[in-house]
Amino acid sequence: MMLARNAESLYWIGRYVERADDTARILDVAVHQLLEDATVNPDRTCRLVLQVLGMEAPDDDVELDVWSLTERVAYDKKGHGSIVDCIAAGRENARGAREVTSSEMWECLNTTYNGLSEAERSARKLGPYEFLSYVKNRAAMFAGLADATLSRDDGYRYLLLGRSVERVDMTVRMLLSRAGDRSGSPAWVTVLRSAGAHDTYLRTYRGALDASRVVEFMLLDRLFPRSVFHAITLAEQSLMELDNRPNSRVGARAEAQRVLGRARSSLEFMQPGLLLDDLQDRLLALQEACRDLNEAVTLQYFHVSPYVAWADVRASSAEEHFIEESEL
Repeated sequence: MMLARNAESLYWIGRYVERADDTARILDVAVHQLLEDATVNPDRTCRLVLQVLGMEAPDDDVELDVWSLTERVAYDKKGHGSIVDCIAAGRENARGAREVTSSEMWECLNTTYNGLSEAERSARKLGPYEFLSYVKNRAAMFAGLADATLSRDDGYRYLLLGRSVERVDMTVRMLLSRAGDRSGSPAWVTVLRSAGAHDTYLRTYRGALDASRVVEFMLLDRLFPRSVFHAITLAEQSLMELDNRPNSRVGARAEAQRVLGRARSSLEFMQPGLLLDDLQDRLLALQEACRDLNEAVTLQYFHVSPYVAWADVRASSAEEHFIEESEL
């Protein structure tokens, strides 16, 4: 049985590293677009990126550009959700869970964190790509080391669960930012590139590009690891293996499994041709499912009853006993 604090640390390591990787991918695509396409409105594009990432945008009277966006999303040490913040948070969780992570995983995260300053200095001279490429490569290295050095026990399942939940949330955010765009809009290519899905999509659909196929691929594809359905299925499998009684005769026994099961079913039996109908509502429902799942997992696996509750009971009993004796 794994300690709750170690389980929680592994879950959040998975989430933070995945968030840093996804944020770097999204920002990399946005930076290229802002620097290469003169027709793009810089302020509007920057605000859209911040919206996708769930970061607060400055007041409307403040004009954003590629440099201020990179400063906020990539380098900001005090900004919640920045790449540096995510790597630092993942490292701190790994520091407290050294006994359940491999030494290679810890060294990878620690070295990544220590190299951020040098990567930032290079990026300020040569462009944001240097920093973003560093983060993406190190995140890939961490994922590879986790897959290669961790036993397929509960620790690995918590890490995989966190990674999968974060992947669903970020993919849904990217799709939400384009819900309502016309079917042939080039903005759908941006979604594919941001998710690292462009090449695989082109091979799957032989180069045909339209909104319905992009949404179908990113939501329903069962073979692409960054699709929502694939990530939900992986998270559900991890939860089933964490369950002490996976073969319950009455189905899912806990809220986390029920939340994931409902989300998977809503995708599994959806008609692909109708994906663009009420797309925003579908995506918002998936986003809410991610929030509900995070709360359910926290209560189910990480919540520990405080010791003070037991101490209070004993103290109360002792106090009552003392009063009874004094009355005698």
